[in-house]
Amino acid sequence: MPRFHARDALLPEGWARDVLIETDAAGTILAATPERPQDDADILPGVVIPGIANLHSHAFQRAMAGGAERRSPPGARTAEGGEDSFWTWRQTMYRFVERFTPEDAEAVAAQLYAECLEWGFTSVAEFHYLHHQPDGTPYPEPAEMALRHLAAARATGIGITLLPSLYRHGGIFGRDPAPGQRRFLNDLDGYWRIVDGIGAAIVGDPQAGLGLAPHSLRAVTPAMLAECARFAGPIHIHAAEQRREVEECRAATGARPVEWLLANLPVDARWCLIHCTHMTQAEAAGLARSDAVAGLCPSTEASLGDGIFDLPSYLEGGGRLGFGTDSHVGTSPRDEMRQLETSQRLTLQRRSVATAEARPHPGRNLLEAAVAGGAQASGRPVAGIATGQRCDLVVLDTEHPALCARSGDELLDAWVFSGQQNPVREVVAGGRKVVRDGRHVGAPAIAARFRAAMRRLAA
Repeated sequence: MPRFHARDALLPEGWARDVLIETDAAGTILAATPERPQDDADILPGVVIPGIANLHSHAFQRAMAGGAERRSPPGARTAEGGEDSFWTWRQTMYRFVERFTPEDAEAVAAQLYAECLEWGFTSVAEFHYLHHQPDGTPYPEPAEMALRHLAAARATGIGITLLPSLYRHGGIFGRDPAPGQRRFLNDLDGYWRIVDGIGAAIVGDPQAGLGLAPHSLRAVTPAMLAECARFAGPIHIHAAEQRREVEECRAATGARPVEWLLANLPVDARWCLIHCTHMTQAEAAGLARSDAVAGLCPSTEASLGDGIFDLPSYLEGGGRLGFGTDSHVGTSPRDEMRQLETSQRLTLQRRSVATAEARPHPGRNLLEAAVAGGAQASGRPVAGIATGQRCDLVVLDTEHPALCARSGDELLDAWVFSGQQNPVREVVAGGRKVVRDGRHVGAPAIAARFRAAMRRLAA
């Protein structure tokens, strides 16, 4: 059975020395014991921190990253309020997905997942809504596109929670969908066929899980949400990402999106509300009390001009949070943490926001929040270096210029807030070493397939 030895490791109870990590054949930690000799264990060359779950991914959008930045034509801006925004970006996305094949989806997802692993994301929650053929008809296997993401996860070694998205309408509670959304659309019967197909494919797979993702209040009805709310596992939904979304929800229901969800659904620890950019303090307090997770994607929220999450109000209520990379303009947990904290500093004009008197280091606070919130939102045992958890280990190179001469919590601050290079040296995912010397072990072949897919998509 795989055995690893860490000179310094961050366990749930804190920093520990000479930790022996023993696993079973499925990659589950049997014991993580400090003050143990190396014996014949695989020595991990650096400081070891727990792997992090990326709690929000639309993998196909990795192929768009950097390709949707130009100013939109005047006609497009006029149709969406006169300025470039999330809404004009969305029109670009609709045009882009027209050409995606299942083979493209698998190649792009594999490239994304390899990159995520190289930066320290060891699991991903794939919020998947590109379900059908370009004309909107289902594939012969209704779950075909979702299963391509599962194949990419298995090939790269990343753990995955598949979250097939239910998407039926184009606006709050019943507006007709746009033509560009036809590949996303399902009624409940079609949706459950996709869910069932995924469920059958992951039976007996300890590295994969299943949840539901009613897309948003813009895309599903209250009856659909009530049906999804009966599910026992993770439930993810976009909420309050954009001011226009909030205004439309208030006009249709008399309530703001998070306010409506908390009042009308059994929002609890199963739920992950993605973005939550535009909450009132009362909504933030209510979400914190619910034990749901706020799924933050700061790099994407900045890229799309969504706004800045109100971190102090949410933390004051004891709110749970985790990080995703959404549209994948970034693929690093470190960068998502940095973007969240530095955006708070800009808007509040003060420093060290994600801290408290008893916990003065923002790097460790954000890391531990990411591990706990990501595990909860994934619905899988990925909550740190502890017995019963998946063996997901990230080895930080203590000789890297960004980290040298640092240790403990100061090293984590340096990891999050110092430099642009990647100081991740090795990554173990599910008990298997998938990153060596900073590169995914399958990177050349994965990148070759990705380049071929991109050339086809751009032709």
